Amino acid sequence: MSLPIATLSDWHIIVLAFLVVLLFGGKKLPEVARGLGEAMREFKKASRDIHDETPPPPTQPPPPPSASVPQNPSEPKHS
Repeated sequence: MSLPIATLSDWHIIVLAFLVVLLFGGKKLPEVARGLGEAMREFKKASRDIHDETPPPPTQPPPPPSASVPQNPSEPKHS
C-alpha cells in the first residue's frame, strides 16, 4: 500500500531524512544523489531514444469511390 506524499506531515519528512542520513552517512549522500541524478538522466535519454525510434503506425488510404451504384435489395432485379 503506497501513501501519497501529501499525507506525510513535516515530522514524517524530518524522521525520514534523519533515517536516510543515518543509513548512508553524511559523506555518502552527495555521491548517492549524484548517482541517482545520472541514473534518471540515462533513463530519460533511453526512453526518449526508444520513443524516437518507434515508427508511426501506418495509415491506410481511404477506399476509392465505387463506380457502380449499389442496388436497393428490396427492389427486384430486372434482367
